[in-house]
Amino acid sequence: MIAFNKLNKAFESRIRLGVMSVLLVNDWVEFATLKDTLHLTDGNLASHITALEKLNYLQVRKQFIGKKPNTSYAVTQAGRKAFNEHLNALEQLIKAREG
Repeated sequence: MIAFNKLNKAFESRIRLGVMSVLLVNDWVEFATLKDTLHLTDGNLASHITALEKLNYLQVRKQFIGKKPNTSYAVTQAGRKAFNEHLNALEQLIKAREG
């Protein structure tokens, strides 16, 4: 099972899989939208976002809308590549298992 060692540990968490999945199909997503979409607490989402940001898989945009702070996220090219490689490895594992 060669593909098993191609799995990315950063995406072992269902939350990180969810974050990356949402970001891959949207240009920028606000923190509140991610939180509501994935049904998470602020702290839980923030810790996973931080981990992905440290790996340079996400970029962060902080701004003010009126007087309210607003944080949104987008996937980086490195994040897109890493996530696609992870998905490809999963697909190879599933096909090997079926075959």
